[in-house]
Amino acid sequence: MLALVGLAGCAVGPDFENPTLPASIGYREASLPAQFAAGGSGETQQVVLGRDIPGDWWTVFGSSELSVLIESALAASPDLEAAKAALTQAQENAFAADAGVFPSVQLKGGANRVGFSAESIGQDYTEVFTLSTGQLNISYPLDIIGGTRRQVEAAVAQADYQRFQLEAAYVTLGTNIVVTAIQEASLRAQIEASEAIVATGRRLLALVERQHALGSVALADVLAQRSAVARSEANLPALRQNLERQRNMLRALAGRFPSDPLEAQFAFEDLTLPGELPVSLPSALVEQRPDVRSAEAQLHSATAEVGISIANMLPQISLSGSYGRIGTENILSSGGVAIWDYGVSLTQPIFQGGKLLHQKRAAEAGLATAAARHKSVVLGAFRDVADALQALQSDAETVAAQRTVERAASESLAIAEGQYRSGSASFLTLLNAQNTYEQAKIGRVQAEANRFVSTAALYQALGGGWWNRQQADPDDQEATS
Repeated sequence: MLALVGLAGCAVGPDFENPTLPASIGYREASLPAQFAAGGSGETQQVVLGRDIPGDWWTVFGSSELSVLIESALAASPDLEAAKAALTQAQENAFAADAGVFPSVQLKGGANRVGFSAESIGQDYTEVFTLSTGQLNISYPLDIIGGTRRQVEAAVAQADYQRFQLEAAYVTLGTNIVVTAIQEASLRAQIEASEAIVATGRRLLALVERQHALGSVALADVLAQRSAVARSEANLPALRQNLERQRNMLRALAGRFPSDPLEAQFAFEDLTLPGELPVSLPSALVEQRPDVRSAEAQLHSATAEVGISIANMLPQISLSGSYGRIGTENILSSGGVAIWDYGVSLTQPIFQGGKLLHQKRAAEAGLATAAARHKSVVLGAFRDVADALQALQSDAETVAAQRTVERAASESLAIAEGQYRSGSASFLTLLNAQNTYEQAKIGRVQAEANRFVSTAALYQALGGGWWNRQQADPDDQEATS
């Protein structure tokens, strides 16, 4: 018995250990920049290393409509409902597995109508009576080698996996809504710029047509300007179609149908580029990324599965006992006869055609797979942060360059218009200046949109602040306690 008690504190198979990261791990080969500046009067974003990320990180864009839309989407998203249901299922499975460490108690009872004929012993009568039974059975599999505890461990790890899948769903939903709203704002600005370009083109067309009527320009110049106006107008339907697609995407993300109203409308004037960017320490990233934590939970479960496969190859010991009464009278009265038994059983697999051995090898291969996947997810997490930081730097430089291009193109167009009116510049010069300004203005809008998107991507790459999410369900917190 002392030996059994000593063994009861052990569990077969490897114990799970959190994977360690290199001490010199970082986001970039070079040091992080202190800021991302767009040059001139452009916005500058300061890098704040080690700052925590709020659970409602999207509020940094300063749009109340965006915050309201995301909050309503978090309450209505079918993807989140599915993730919550999957978490509940995994938690209940963990509770069910945990019940295996306790004794099992069953109560059995029954009543049978029995007829006995005495003809076999030369008597001429038949006895009919009721036989009642009641029995309490108790069984307790002794988890001496820890196989049951490993099963509980694996089930709890699966619940942790589903919990972090839910957190990833929260982060992904918020990010998708932010990015879609930014794309809507970008498309509205591009449509506005394209409509202004069309209006300018029409004014120039009217000027060219008057000069053609006076005989000062050729018909070819009129036709060229008409073609330029038509080309600018042709861009508008595609932009409006993409805008409607973004609106439908926002409805879908918010759990609404395309026919449902969507009050929120987004423009760059309603969004603020955050002036400070939190960048978590590299050592904290693996604790913050829900996909890394999910991969870690799968690695934990795979480790426990190896222990389960080893336990299946070893002896299984269980205690059992029962007590009851049987009789033709009320079994609760003294008329019944007591029946009882108790004992211990041992089961040792001898030959199963190599099944248990191959299951153990499969579990070990599954552990190696989970370890490799965990490493891959960690590498991907650091790559995401590095890509977001590089994108922010490139976007700031691109915005500065595009603003310079736009200012130069605007000044060049104004000079070309004046020279054309005075007759000192050809129409081709005016047309080239007009096309250059058109592209510069739209390019600047797209560059600014990319900077907003890269900012949202950084927040997502750093984990999205799920650990500070105020809406976190108590059951979710319990899953990892």
